[in-house]
Amino acid sequence: MQTQHQAVPVAIDWPAQIHRTLRDFDVKQVAYVPDAGHRKLIELCHADTTMRAVSLSTEEEGIALTSGAWLGGARGVLLMQSSGVGNCINMLSLARACNFPLLMIITMRGEWGEFNPWQVPMGQAVEPSLKLFETIVLRADSPEEVQPSVEAGAKLAFNGYNLVAVLLGQRLIGSKAFKSVDD
Repeated sequence: MQTQHQAVPVAIDWPAQIHRTLRDFDVKQVAYVPDAGHRKLIELCHADTTMRAVSLSTEEEGIALTSGAWLGGARGVLLMQSSGVGNCINMLSLARACNFPLLMIITMRGEWGEFNPWQVPMGQAVEPSLKLFETIVLRADSPEEVQPSVEAGAKLAFNGYNLVAVLLGQRLIGSKAFKSVDD
């Protein structure tokens, strides 16, 4: 009698894939506002001696930091949550007018399974807002789409001097749940 073994699907470690892709593109500056969706990626960047991870007060500081990195001969990336895009709208003019490459990796809120009504308006406005500034918007909603989307975004940003946003959909990062004090 033969025993048949079924393959167990291997979970894709997409934060590690993003980190490897950033290393492959020689990213040296990682600007971020602390975010649970980016937690593992931020930890990997802090542990990487070839990268400098910088915690920001507000997201728009990240555009200035990545622009300064570019002027100094280094590549940078801005990690943020979708609600931070609204804080960046005016600063996108700096990257656009000066023709600086800008790679943003954005964890989405206000989409699938969102519990917090405050997150919905900006979550829904992210893509159209970015497109008003001629930002190329790519999207990953499954683990399989993350690495190719980040790689394509890095090529578009660093080789073509474009503003690029890779949106990591809420289906990928998971929706948060409201917990009451009684839970």
